[in-house]
Amino acid sequence: MAITTALSNVFKLELLRGNHDFDNDTFRVALIKENPTGTYDATTVAYTDLGSDQASGTGYTSTFDTISTGAEAVIATGYPQMDGTTAVMDFNDAVFTNVTVQADGCILYNPNADSAANVIAVFDFGGTVSATAGDFTIQFPAPGASTSILRLA
Repeated sequence: MAITTALSNVFKLELLRGNHDFDNDTFRVALIKENPTGTYDATTVAYTDLGSDQASGTGYTSTFDTISTGAEAVIATGYPQMDGTTAVMDFNDAVFTNVTVQADGCILYNPNADSAANVIAVFDFGGTVSATAGDFTIQFPAPGASTSILRLA
């Protein structure tokens, strides 16, 4: 159907409720398969919403407990921090190692959130990207007041 890059609406609310701890939680990335049947955008609520639209492939697992071995989106050292009057967040690039997989997008989510509403953001890759028996890397943008993946102005 469609993938639209967006910050999750529910994340904004869950952030104010204190359900995300950027000092202690582990954030993860899940790939959205090529030509998904669902729609993923600001209304996406939970990691489990992906269902059969989560990518599958050699070396890439859709099992929640083991997905972190492929791509934990570890918070970069020293973040969150301020850039002028904007609070910014930076993540290290997420790398799925030695996989064969195709994906049209991904979700960033927090499996440690205090509710099932754990999606932070949805990202459209702008087309299908793939890896064949190699690394699949999601490169997060450079941190800054106008570039960080997460920022509050």
